[in-house]
Parts: sequence; C-alpha cells; structure tokens
Amino acid sequence: MKDYNGKQYIKNLNNVRTAFEKAAFHYDDYSILQRTITDRLNESLDQIKINPITILDLGSGTGYGAKILHKRFKSAHIYQADLSENMLKVSKKKSPILFSKDHFVCADANKLPFKEKYFDLIVSGLTLQWCNNLDAVFREVKYLLKTNGVFLFTSFGPDTLKELRDCWSRIDDYIHVNTFVDMHDIGDALMRNGLTSPILNAEEIVLTYQECKQLMRELKYIGARNINSGRRKTLTGKKRIEKVFEYYETYRVNNKLPVTYEVIYGHAWQPVSKKNEQSIKLDDIKKQLTK
Repeated sequence: MKDYNGKQYIKNLNNVRTAFEKAAFHYDDYSILQRTITDRLNESLDQIKINPITILDLGSGTGYGAKILHKRFKSAHIYQADLSENMLKVSKKKSPILFSKDHFVCADANKLPFKEKYFDLIVSGLTLQWCNNLDAVFREVKYLLKTNGVFLFTSFGPDTLKELRDCWSRIDDYIHVNTFVDMHDIGDALMRNGLTSPILNAEEIVLTYQECKQLMRELKYIGARNINSGRRKTLTGKKRIEKVFEYYETYRVNNKLPVTYEVIYGHAWQPVSKKNEQSIKLDDIKKQLTK
C-alpha cells in the first residue's frame, strides 16, 4: 500500500480489528455514507443475471448489506464474515431467531474457512481498503466462487479524504490518514488472479461539515482510524490538532467544510473451468443434425 509520495505503509491487522471492535456498538449511528454506498452497490445487481443460493458478505459489519441481500434473494443462505466479533454480535441481534438463513463467521479476508467453489455470489462492501494484499484476497475469492459466480465490491480510492490528508501534510511527514488503492490497480489484481470481465467505475461523493472536529469524531466512531505502520507513534498534541483545524478552514465554501470520498464500484466473474469444456468435432455436429 503506497501513498502519493510512493512510501509504503502496512495496515496492522490487530489495529484494524481493535478499531472496529470499539466502533461496533455505535457504528450504525454514524455510517450514513456507508449505507448509501451499500444501497448503490446492491442496485447494480439489477444489471446482473444471477439467482444465488449461497452468498458471502465479506466484511459484513453490522449486517446492513446482508439485510438488503435477503430482501432480494429470499431463498439464499447468507454467510456474514467479519474480522470483528462485536460487529457480528450487533448483526446477529437483528437476525430472526427462528428459521434464519444467516450464518456468522469471524474470519480474516486473507484466509476464509469455506470449501472451494461454495458461493454463487461474494459481496464485499468497503472492506478491500483495509487489506494489505489484494492478491491474497482475490485468490480467496476465486477459490470460493462457483463457476460463473460473481464478485461484487466497493472500495475507497486515493482521493478519499484528500482535504484532511493535505492539512496533515503541512504539519509533518507522518501518515495521518489511511491510504487507498487506485481503481486501475484493483482491476489489474482481479485479472492477475483469474477473475474475468471486470467492470469498475468511480464516483466522487462530497459531504459537508460545520467543523473539522465533527468529521474526525465521525471517523473515529465508524472505526476508520489511522492504522497504518507509518503513523506517528506518540500522542498527537492539542496544538497540532488545532493547526489541522486551522488549515482545513481554507477549504470552507458557503460556510461548509467539504470532505471528498472517491468510491470505487466493481464486479468480476469466476470463469468457466476449462475442465468442464468439451471439444466437439464439426462432423459429429453434422451427423446429429441429419438424424
């Protein structure tokens, strides 16, 4: 994972887990943007002809996406997989007690505990940006998808939180805002790992806030803390934070502070296995037609 200056930063898995464990019980109060992106991702299923029986919600969080999938695919069994046990606990409380088709699995996206070719559909909403190695995740996806299965996902692109990143860059050379992977790099990784016909597009969403403090509090409450190895190890002083607030004021327009999110939407397919392909001679076809 690299930032704009080409420096490489690694996200600490334990820090990611801890951040979302802490955020789980108030996540739904602050995740308006995440729900909006999930709605738009699921709308793309209108264009994909698929009737899945087994679905993996990878990075399921508090279960908002799984609930939408249940409404669309009423017969499907949905496996909610997340790194955070607390996220799964919150989601499980929303699941029906009787005759539930929900399954809850605490697992790392790099190594998932499912059988090969088990899922018709794998959905991953805003999870990829927390993974250090997209190749490892996409290898898992390819392993788990059935033939002609679909991988549907969203992620944040490099322009996400660019205003906040710029303000911090004026203070020091440490990384204070999480880094995000470019859309083209995601597409290359999909193809490199054997997922075919990838279609990706990006959308810029700009939210507005009254003050920078409100933004930073919201990021904390949804678990989007700075968990990169290149972050400052010591506590960030009050004067430094106030300086960030001061720099952010230069972005104020119409009495509002803009916050940019670059959202990447995409899907790709599990190709037909060559083992299942049959070679038929033209003469044999002609004989069948003349019978």
